[in-house]
Amino acid sequence: MDILELKKEQYKLAEKIVIQDTFNKIKTIGGIDCLAFQNKIIAGVVVCEFPSMKIIEFKTAEIPDPLPYIPNYQAYREMPAMIEAFNQLDVEPDILLVDGCGILHPRKCGMASHLGLALNKSTIGVSQKLTVGRKENSKIYLGYDLVGFEVVTKEHANPLYVSPGHLVSLGTALKTIQQSILPPHKLPEPIHLANKMIKKEIKKSAGQIASLSIN
Repeated sequence: MDILELKKEQYKLAEKIVIQDTFNKIKTIGGIDCLAFQNKIIAGVVVCEFPSMKIIEFKTAEIPDPLPYIPNYQAYREMPAMIEAFNQLDVEPDILLVDGCGILHPRKCGMASHLGLALNKSTIGVSQKLTVGRKENSKIYLGYDLVGFEVVTKEHANPLYVSPGHLVSLGTALKTIQQSILPPHKLPEPIHLANKMIKKEIKKSAGQIASLSIN
């Protein structure tokens, strides 16, 4: 993997990102996440009604783990599985919440932005760590540019860091995440549900493997 070439590509992709709303109303909202398991990447995507968060559908996909984990380049490892899961959906959500950064990224092209460009879909990035940027009150800046927000969603828990991915404005990104929190969960409900369902798939798969080994 040529990191220099990937870095150049991220800069080029960042120029294509649109930070403005391309929808009038959110009726359906998605959440997408990935986990690594036994040399595989397993992606899960859930679609919910908004704002009730009633689940409409859930899909998973798994691929061989293509790359090692490298900070700020996770999209190249996880995005193929995410796209495969997303393409199975019968109902495409109006907006997709992604477990990863949007423009809150050293080259302003994190997982949520990269995935939004690939799918031509409105995306919002939600990260649990702040690895770049300058925090002023609850706003996060890269240089002079406002790129995201620190959001406290649960008492005594670490905050989340929210940024637009693609085809969504800063204000809508913040408001949507605030409307997507269902206590006592820290994460926005669609991402929480996606993560929970992936773990169920992994547990089921691990059980099958254990059964085979016993037999």
